[in-house]
Amino acid sequence: MVVFPNAKINLGLHIVSKRQDGYHNIETCFVPIPLRDILEVIEAKAFQFDTSGLSIPGKSENNLCVRAYELLQTDFDLPPVQIHLHKIIPMGGGLGGGSSNASFLLCSLNDLFSLSLTDEQLESYASQLGSDCPFFIRNQPVLASGTGNEFQEISLDLSGKYIVLVFPDVAISTAQAYAEVVPRHNSQLSTIPLDDLLKGSEPNNWKSTVVNDFEPSVFAQHPILQNIKDQLYQTGAFYASMSGSGSTLYGLFEQKPDVDRLSKSYSVWQAAI
Repeated sequence: MVVFPNAKINLGLHIVSKRQDGYHNIETCFVPIPLRDILEVIEAKAFQFDTSGLSIPGKSENNLCVRAYELLQTDFDLPPVQIHLHKIIPMGGGLGGGSSNASFLLCSLNDLFSLSLTDEQLESYASQLGSDCPFFIRNQPVLASGTGNEFQEISLDLSGKYIVLVFPDVAISTAQAYAEVVPRHNSQLSTIPLDDLLKGSEPNNWKSTVVNDFEPSVFAQHPILQNIKDQLYQTGAFYASMSGSGSTLYGLFEQKPDVDRLSKSYSVWQAAI
């Protein structure tokens, strides 16, 4: 069985408050995009997990795909499988590639072994692997709150638009990014819910209303990211932003953009949504 786990972007991100457990309550909108890895899983005589494409840091036994298999294997006594992941989605860029891989594997195992798990049950398993993993089970735009694990449907249609992703060679520590942000409940930032901002204005107005709270502090440490965002607007984007706390910048366009206008110093990807 071969599937194609896709990436996501964060459309707006509010750091609402710090929780007693040390994590943060957030508001964001997850939107699936057509940048995809390739994931194959077949029944085998012994368990095997291997990868190709982009190099994945860390030990293979800690990969979310392996953990997803082990999670279902414990409850359903699954036979051994061979998993091959061809990695295309960059890691650490705020695109959710690892979470997508894990959730797509859960769905594949559900189909391959006729486990008859519902979307709700798959989301419950996915939530044990990461806060944004459940998003990729239904894989449609949602408003995410809590730590990014509470979802609410949103009517959002970006079909016919174009997206450009820019991948700078910049590493951002998620922990450090959170440490530099003052939550909205402790600042002068607007407390208007992101839901209202997205529904209350046309996409062409998001530039002035829909923000990612990580950007001010991250851009101060990495000015090149501000420069890339400016270049996306100069190229004609109606909205541009960081995705999550990662270093990937994206731009949304009404028409297919001329990406040759962007700096040749970065890796660039574009597609119709």
